[in-house]
Amino acid sequence: MSKVGFALMTLVFRIRDLLHPRLDVLKEAGIEPGFSILDYGCGPGSYIVPLTQLVGNSGEIYALDINPYAIKAVRKIAARKELANIKTIESDCNTGLPNNHVDVALLYDTFHDLLQPDDVLRELHRVLKSGSTLSFSDHHMKAQDIIRRVTKAGWFKFSTKGKKTYSFSKVG
Repeated sequence: MSKVGFALMTLVFRIRDLLHPRLDVLKEAGIEPGFSILDYGCGPGSYIVPLTQLVGNSGEIYALDINPYAIKAVRKIAARKELANIKTIESDCNTGLPNNHVDVALLYDTFHDLLQPDDVLRELHRVLKSGSTLSFSDHHMKAQDIIRRVTKAGWFKFSTKGKKTYSFSKVG
């Protein structure tokens, strides 16, 4: 994505966030203070500040995106807000995180664009703790397609559907 395209996307997301605060979406994920969160496909960082409110100073947030403009935007937010518990990862799949490290992974409005969606689900399964949550949302997909595609490899089982998200539990 070009710099101009990224700037336009960021503007659209800011308007969306004013109308529909991201904290309302995140509340469906069951995030608690001290949690380790992976925001996979973080984009311009719409969820970063609300995530810090939920995890507190003792939690950690990993913001992953393939786009270097996204990583730069998240770093700028972290610096401006003096958020020490934000770490960025520029990648299209591999997180570089240890096995069983993350309490909640967010996969919001990204899945439909992934070139290797099964590889991404495998990586999320690897980094999530046993029984932890994959919080999923993609308005480009139908409910039955979301559930089928996320659960087909057996790494995740469907847990609940909220107003904005689907929750899946890590299997194994």
